[in-house]
Amino acid sequence: MKLRVRNIRLPLEYKASDIKELAAKKLKVRMKDIASCRIQKKSIDARRKTVHFNTTVDVELNVDVCITPEVMELPEITLVEEINISQLVPGNRSMTFAPVIVGSGPAGLFCALRLAQAGYSPVVIERGQDVDRRMQQVDRFWREGTLNEKSNTQFGEGGAGTFSDGKLTTRIGDPRIDYVLETFVKYGADEEIQILKKPHVGTDVIRQVVKDIRKEIIRLGGEFYFDSCVTDLIVNKGVINSIIINNETEMPCSLLVLAVGNSARDVYKMLYRKNISLIPKAFAVGVRVEHPQELIDRIQYGDFAGRNRLPVADYHLTYQDRSTGRSLYTFCMCPGGYVIGAGSQAGQVVTNGMSYFKRDSGIANSALVVTVHPGDWDHEPLGGVKLQEELEHKAFLMGGENYHAPAQYMTDFLDYRPTESLEGSLATFAPGVTPANLWKLLPQEVAEVMRRGLLAWGKRVNGFVHEQAVLTGVETRTSAPLRIEREASMCSVNVEGLYPCGEGAGYAGGIVSAAVDGLKVAETIITQFKVPATRPEIRSDTITRGSDLR
Repeated sequence: MKLRVRNIRLPLEYKASDIKELAAKKLKVRMKDIASCRIQKKSIDARRKTVHFNTTVDVELNVDVCITPEVMELPEITLVEEINISQLVPGNRSMTFAPVIVGSGPAGLFCALRLAQAGYSPVVIERGQDVDRRMQQVDRFWREGTLNEKSNTQFGEGGAGTFSDGKLTTRIGDPRIDYVLETFVKYGADEEIQILKKPHVGTDVIRQVVKDIRKEIIRLGGEFYFDSCVTDLIVNKGVINSIIINNETEMPCSLLVLAVGNSARDVYKMLYRKNISLIPKAFAVGVRVEHPQELIDRIQYGDFAGRNRLPVADYHLTYQDRSTGRSLYTFCMCPGGYVIGAGSQAGQVVTNGMSYFKRDSGIANSALVVTVHPGDWDHEPLGGVKLQEELEHKAFLMGGENYHAPAQYMTDFLDYRPTESLEGSLATFAPGVTPANLWKLLPQEVAEVMRRGLLAWGKRVNGFVHEQAVLTGVETRTSAPLRIEREASMCSVNVEGLYPCGEGAGYAGGIVSAAVDGLKVAETIITQFKVPATRPEIRSDTITRGSDLR
């Protein structure tokens, strides 16, 4: 019998035997009655005077051990049911060509992996470069401000998550999450991500992980094509027929998974022109805020800050503005990280957060964003895209038209005062920062909500409003500004054979939820269609074939 035992408190310096002892006490059995015991989830509880780990433990009991009915009725004790998502029966519908997946972010990558494991030989089309060449382009952008619009922090192998903290936190509950985490571990991530409440891979590790997943997909019969931007869809009588790549190469297509990420604005506009149903949705805009990491550690851990087993601290703050109905919240918090240039179009500045596995930069950063709603742009399907583009271009101009970002000390922002100099500041943004007045960048109502929220947090969290804290703008790519409408079958409401998928389609919000959505789409395809006989191929001198790469 396997049982899950929640709320086991462990001291920071716990031993393995402590886990077994406390689990036995909760289950009212002897320690020798337990065959095995492992931590299933672990988080840090710093709400009391003593900081400790709060854990959920999976306990395997010896075959002859019984648990009393009274114990089994406790809310902290549940029976573990093993769920296997891998056993799928292929459907009966015919598919002339193998599935084509546009985008190699988490949604596209996990969709392709699942299809490849089932023998469907998927073809992945990626507008950007493979991760090795992509890293060179991004490093050049951060050093010199030279932007490659086709391959950057948004576009390329692994999607936007390749240049991020690699956070695997999610609020969804789905058995596929375990599969996602196990896959990350299998291809190089630290095993601890399977038990931490807030796991992260680190941008340095995730780059190798996505590369190795690509190699596995190819080994199983799939194929990748890089430098391959989908510029048109050919639809005949409501059915997908083919796609046009780089405005010149046509690829036949029976089934198309659209997992393009939330920065593929050219794809959004192309879908709009083709009358494919798009629904505007809320998202959030704002800035990145940076603090000394040591300050955040002290705020969260108090006197326990710096203890060996404690990781660098993170935080999550929210504020509901009553007068406007808007929310201010922190998002994508990167302890020990960096603020980076994440633009993907010429003449636009975008911020994002990134950290390496060790999270040792000494600077904590987080998005600080305010909700915006379809009503702000009269519910136009592409209105949110337009708002993003306007803010990003304004940030470009304010930064000096060289991809530097406008930045301001938090205290100056609160006092409506422009920052005159950022020399010696915490600001880590690459390519660089320009002192500015962010009140001239953000919409007035957004800036006012941000100010009221910061003042409220300053009263609630001693030290958060700090003289060294820096705000850098603009943060706009928090989530997709629209949704590509699909039916319960995961297929587009307009076009048969078109499967909108992941964060860019408006159905996910982060690496794990996007990966899970990719798995769901793959499973839908498997259970509906037979294994295809033919895999479409591209022949072009301008396109890089994945199987030709190391």
